[in-house]
Amino acid sequence: MRQILALIDLPPVWLALHVIAAWTLVPISPSVFGDVGDVLGQGLVLLGVGITLTAVLQMTHHQTTVIPRRDPSALVTTGLFGWSRNPIYLADALILLGAILWLDAVLALPLVAVFVWLIQTRFIRDEEARLTMAFGPEFDLWAARTRRWFGRR
Repeated sequence: MRQILALIDLPPVWLALHVIAAWTLVPISPSVFGDVGDVLGQGLVLLGVGITLTAVLQMTHHQTTVIPRRDPSALVTTGLFGWSRNPIYLADALILLGAILWLDAVLALPLVAVFVWLIQTRFIRDEEARLTMAFGPEFDLWAARTRRWFGRR
């Protein structure tokens, strides 16, 4: 049972569960976003997918893993990773927010904060510890100049 849970304890699974939770709130959510929500939501979903694909390509180019809880073989600090230490997780949050807007599920908006907290506690902290062990001062320099979610310092 523990092995099965480890196999499904992955960010895309958590994202799907949060989108499903948002979808279940549609019938009880007041209609707020309308056509603007459709357009903005679709745009955010597409942006999130684009960021994910770009980040995966960058990590593949540097021959390092995109699978959480695996040891990295390279520290990617350029491209999208020059603006976010976690562009794929940022993309996941954008996809969730986009889905909520598109579904017009205003009551699901708190799920974005829940998702970000969950990803940070279940995945990011462990990944940052692995990167610190593998790359030491190089990771520390990158972390000092690049925010966890988005932006430079």
